[in-house]
Amino acid sequence: MNDSSRSLTDRLQTDRPHSARVWNYLLGGKDNYPVDAESGDMILRAFPDFAQIARLQRAFLARAVHFLTAEAGIRQFLDIGTGLPTANNTHEVAQRLAPECRVVYVDNDPLVLTHARALLAGTPEGECAYIDADVRDVDTILEQAARTLDFSRPIGLTMLGIMGQLPDEDGPWAIVDRLVAALPSGSYLALSDGTNTSETLNAAIRTYNANSASSYHLRSPEQIADFFHGLDLVDPGVVRTAAWRPDPDQPRDDAAQGHAASGIGRKP
Repeated sequence: MNDSSRSLTDRLQTDRPHSARVWNYLLGGKDNYPVDAESGDMILRAFPDFAQIARLQRAFLARAVHFLTAEAGIRQFLDIGTGLPTANNTHEVAQRLAPECRVVYVDNDPLVLTHARALLAGTPEGECAYIDADVRDVDTILEQAARTLDFSRPIGLTMLGIMGQLPDEDGPWAIVDRLVAALPSGSYLALSDGTNTSETLNAAIRTYNANSASSYHLRSPEQIADFFHGLDLVDPGVVRTAAWRPDPDQPRDDAAQGHAASGIGRKP
């Protein structure tokens, strides 16, 4: 095994669950390992609605990108915390509506990196790129994204389920502020994360954190809304994920609606 292969194997840490792979399992994907399935099943035993939360979050991504492309006229996207590819990835939704859209994906999970080729299969008119970077490394993200995106024109920044992976001491609000500050006027932030409004979910996440290579940090709806300070919120504001402009044919699932908050804000 060469050094690069050994490095990738070490980073995969197949003996411990990782958030992107557990999320993939909860969404019904196959890009995970037995340890990730075990962790996902552990969460579901403690909080059976969690798989539905994962599906609601993924559906919000599609609605958010559709809004940004079709209604806000955005043609450039910076998707941080990409996760493993499933249906309706950012470039697929955007480029169906406007084939010329450019999309830059950012993630630091090594299994996501191995799927970069699938993510890069965009339209001939548009462009896709992938950055292997941690969300904390703002300078690297902005420097490399500028190779594909024009930072003099509006950009849609999507950060779904990623800031919850940072503890408060890592300054997640300051990280979002730095990213938004680099965007021109007329850009948008779409952000979504889990809320701490259920003690049963809180207990399930504590168990997950104690057994995973990564951790997740639930926050209050007010703390999630703070990520949008200084931005003009798009109606209906920061709300339960299922309540943000739901599709007319989307089935209601009240049991899972209250455990994640989502919103979109426009930079003046």
